[in-house]
Amino acid sequence: MDKYKKLASNTIIFAIGTFSSKALSFLLMPFVTRVMGIGDYGDADLIQQTVNVLIPIVTLQVNSAALRFALDKAKNKADVFTVGVRTTLIGFSVFLLFTYPISLIEINDFKLGDHIILIAAFVLVSGFRQLCQQFVRGSGHVKLFAVDGIISTATTLLFTILFLGPFKWGVTGYVVAIIASDVCSVIFYTVTAKLYKYIKPHCLEKGIASQMLKYCVPLIPTVILWWITNVSDRYMITYFISSEANGLYTAASKIPNFVILFSQIFIDAWQLSAVDEYDSEGRAEFFTKVFRVYSGGVFAVASVLILTCQFITKILVSKEFYDSWNYVPILIIATTFSCIVNFLASVYMAEKKSFMALLTASSGAVVNIVLNILLIPRIGANGAAVATVCSFVVVFITRGINTRKFIKIDFKLPLVIAESVILVLQSVLLLYLKSGVLLYVIEIVLLAAMIILNLKPIVELFNLLAGKFLKRRSKKE
Repeated sequence: MDKYKKLASNTIIFAIGTFSSKALSFLLMPFVTRVMGIGDYGDADLIQQTVNVLIPIVTLQVNSAALRFALDKAKNKADVFTVGVRTTLIGFSVFLLFTYPISLIEINDFKLGDHIILIAAFVLVSGFRQLCQQFVRGSGHVKLFAVDGIISTATTLLFTILFLGPFKWGVTGYVVAIIASDVCSVIFYTVTAKLYKYIKPHCLEKGIASQMLKYCVPLIPTVILWWITNVSDRYMITYFISSEANGLYTAASKIPNFVILFSQIFIDAWQLSAVDEYDSEGRAEFFTKVFRVYSGGVFAVASVLILTCQFITKILVSKEFYDSWNYVPILIIATTFSCIVNFLASVYMAEKKSFMALLTASSGAVVNIVLNILLIPRIGANGAAVATVCSFVVVFITRGINTRKFIKIDFKLPLVIAESVILVLQSVLLLYLKSGVLLYVIEIVLLAAMIILNLKPIVELFNLLAGKFLKRRSKKE
């Protein structure tokens, strides 16, 4: 199959699963923000983000190794999955020894100790779900991955409504709903992909465990550094301001996820193609063309979201959360650069250069922490958003320079700079003018300029996906 057609085919399959699960977070926001108070919503988010940083530490980020080594045709997939299961179980056993000191952590009125059992269960179940998910994807079962996305959406919706509505469990119900959904996902993968057949009780291929750990262990600090860049600001907002301010900031962060929705659908498919085509001739041209189409689409989606963020916020959240729109424009810019940075991570994945991913991510984390401390006390939660933008820009620059050692991608920097300027202008105008005919006339003009800049890649992306869809439909008929 042609490499572009294969990429389009996988993108469509991943879109089916990813879109439903990502869209759910937006669809549930009106319900969740009405049922939970601003403070409770902020606390529930802190629990979720705490688990997100614990999982890579507890599991040694073995799910990433499961994906990468499952893609290697020379590797025995049973060995790969067995190492993943053993590492997860051993890591969780060690983690249990540290639950007491973790439970002592307190930020203002938020105490991790009040939720330590939930956090432990969340870490175990979600760790296994991520392992199953990445192993199945790396093994080529992309359709199962898509179906799981749909099932996960349905179960999360059901459990969230049940636990927050009739049961009125509040913060606990919000977290238990995610855990219960992840349990269903693990069961689904185990049965449909017959994962139990990939567990070997005894001998493994010599060196497979050390190879996988050598790849994934450097990713632990990398993931933590990304967590610092993406999430540490929420802890600092809680510390410097309040849980209520973090609740508004958390609500605002959901809208930029529309950019991530577009990005993640593509990145899931792109990682497979990046590894498959990395050793082929013309790989630089392939990476360059795909980057241009991908980045053009990301910038265009971001521009639309900035224009419509007030309207989207009004629909998605209750009245007491409406002021959160003030944080959205800058967060959209941050998310845009995070998506571009994720594209460059595929180079390190293909090269198995996880240590370089660590070094480049560290630059962004340092910038993020320093600017959070400087800006949040002075300009509030938007200071955290500005810090996140700056950190991702720094990582993009460092990765753009470093990846040229492996593959020379033409980023079309003048175009990327022009696109970035448009997003900044849109954000500044929206935050300064707030509303009015003049504001929206200028915003529409800037959006039009963004579309014109990216017209060619947008058309190429549409033709690629539409052509593949129509071809598949004609075959069925």
